[in-house]
Amino acid sequence: MLYNLIHELVTLVKTYENSAENPGEDLGSFRSWLNKYLENGERLQEPEWEGKINGRSPDSIINTSLVHLYRYAKMHAKTAIADTAFSTPDEFIYLINLASVGSMSKTSLIRQNIHDKPAGILIINRLLTKGLVAQEYSDSDKRSRMIHITPKGTQYLKESMDNIKKASANVTEPLSYKEKIELIALLLKLENFHAAQFNVK
Repeated sequence: MLYNLIHELVTLVKTYENSAENPGEDLGSFRSWLNKYLENGERLQEPEWEGKINGRSPDSIINTSLVHLYRYAKMHAKTAIADTAFSTPDEFIYLINLASVGSMSKTSLIRQNIHDKPAGILIINRLLTKGLVAQEYSDSDKRSRMIHITPKGTQYLKESMDNIKKASANVTEPLSYKEKIELIALLLKLENFHAAQFNVK
């Protein structure tokens, strides 16, 4: 049986369903769309991936790749913060957020980093213990504590920044500038969609 051809046809039907306005279920409508699709050069050269021939979907491979890339990025970041005051890459990221955005509540800082509250509180407490951040009660809400970066935290951030930049560059090493810009656009599209769903921003 021509499995590759069948898989390609199924992929084209899915593209037709998602991209055509009011896609008809008859062969004539599909053929008309396919002719235009091929004429316009919109057909993508699909890469090969593990399990594709057995029906593994693009959604599955994208999710797996994102998880893997996160783990690779974490490995690079751990190397970058070795022999520094930071125990985890998350501590560094929390400081970057405070340095760039300014003081914010614990809840806002945790939400901005997409952590659950217990994990976020542990990170903040470690930063407080090390003197890299400080907290004070909010003027508008005495029950809420605002977190801000300390001079010591700013200094540690500056001292580690070069290594972190190198680690970030290592993660995107094989990509050209054009590919990086295209990837940023796609990732922001995904992130903004999910941030709106979960009311993160």
